[in-house]
Amino acid sequence: MVSCSSRFGARTVIALDLQSLVDVQFRDSKVLSSTILTPLFHIRSLTHLDLSMNWIQGELPSDGFANLSKLVYLDMHSNGFNGSIPSQLFHLRYLQHLDISSNSIHGILSGEVGSLSSLRVLGLYGNSLVGKIPKEVGNMTKLQELSLGYNNFFDSFTYWQSIQLKGFTLSHNQLTGIIPSSIQKLTQLESLNLESNLLTGEIPSVLFNIKGLKDITLNWNDLTWNKNAKIVPKCMLVGLSMNSCGISGEIPNWNSTQKTLEFLELGENQLEGIFPQWLAEMKLTIIILSGNNLTGFLPPLLFNSPSLSMLLLNQNNFYGELPDNIGKVPESISNNYKLMLLDLSNNKLSGQTLPDFRSNELLEIIDLSSNEFSGEIPTNLSPATRILVLGKNKFFGSLSRNLIMLSNLEYLDIHDNKIAGELPDYLSQLSNLEILNLRNNSLQGSVPSSISNLRSLRILDLSSNYLVGEIPTMFGNLVGMIEKLNKSLKILNE
Repeated sequence: MVSCSSRFGARTVIALDLQSLVDVQFRDSKVLSSTILTPLFHIRSLTHLDLSMNWIQGELPSDGFANLSKLVYLDMHSNGFNGSIPSQLFHLRYLQHLDISSNSIHGILSGEVGSLSSLRVLGLYGNSLVGKIPKEVGNMTKLQELSLGYNNFFDSFTYWQSIQLKGFTLSHNQLTGIIPSSIQKLTQLESLNLESNLLTGEIPSVLFNIKGLKDITLNWNDLTWNKNAKIVPKCMLVGLSMNSCGISGEIPNWNSTQKTLEFLELGENQLEGIFPQWLAEMKLTIIILSGNNLTGFLPPLLFNSPSLSMLLLNQNNFYGELPDNIGKVPESISNNYKLMLLDLSNNKLSGQTLPDFRSNELLEIIDLSSNEFSGEIPTNLSPATRILVLGKNKFFGSLSRNLIMLSNLEYLDIHDNKIAGELPDYLSQLSNLEILNLRNNSLQGSVPSSISNLRSLRILDLSSNYLVGEIPTMFGNLVGMIEKLNKSLKILNE
């Protein structure tokens, strides 16, 4: 899109919106070079330039940006630019928005960036920048959005004075030191993301005094938590992510005051006690409590939520049978049911009859492995099921023909159970199957040659059964086994 202004009878180009000129599916065959910038440098009247999401390859030109002295908005995110940040960019005095995120920019971030006194948005996320974050960034008083995540910065951040900051992202770097209590001076802060750094010390309780704060992400640092701190939040959070933050004791009760909370991540901590009733009543979208020491029964109300899309409670000590209502959707909310991922693995849950998931039209991933479930392998599952992991339980009986109703199934893992009978021919009808793991069961008979029809199959494990006969020669037709494993299946560790 081209925008022009008319002045004194002449038309002048002031804005070029060239976002997504190259369709992502053709990005390998239609590569744009960074030389595309050269003619643009001659349009000295430009105030707005958007070249984002074009997969442009090559070095950012060191010369040329000085010609665009009127530039207010510059967006080049999601390309393949490399080289260092041209110093000429730091002398565009009217620039308010600069985004070079998701490129291959390297080198240091020069202190010259502080010359951009009008800058409100600085996006350098997802590059290969190194060194210290210049103190000049912390003194940019008009800055509202700062995104420096996924680089290699090492520093502490005790000097931040950018009091207008609303979005503050320094995740996936090598930041050290503590989170200073002075962070409460960032009174306009709405989102804080310090995930995956080397931060130490105690999470400051004053953080929750920032009234406008909506999202806090502190996952994967070496932080500690004062469980005796009397927290009365002045904020009203939408998201709280504090996986692996040294939180012990019961799930902090003050979370129950956060009526706008949509996702809660407290995995890989040392939480104890039961799953609280108040949390089951909060109707969250995402709950991650995996890798703790929680125990007791799961509240049935938890599974009535019309909004729950991801539930990870694996690696705890929950026991008892799953509530009957899990997977059964009340008619009044059936159109809003959003559960997509259910992981209850590595607990002590039991029961011979699993819930009916057929009404859960979005449920793609189910992991109930390493529990004490028994009975026949369930087939009353969502038609959207792609990944079904039931290993290390006490399931018995033969494989039901109803499995072929799961036409989207890509990953089927039932290892270490008591499955008996012959390996059925109808498994060959699961045309999307990429991984089939039936090891350490009680299967008998021969391996049907029809398995060779599973052209997408990449991993087949039938070891430690009672199978006999020869390996079918037609297994040479399993072309999927010589191709790279589908990325969508890498989310699960065997």
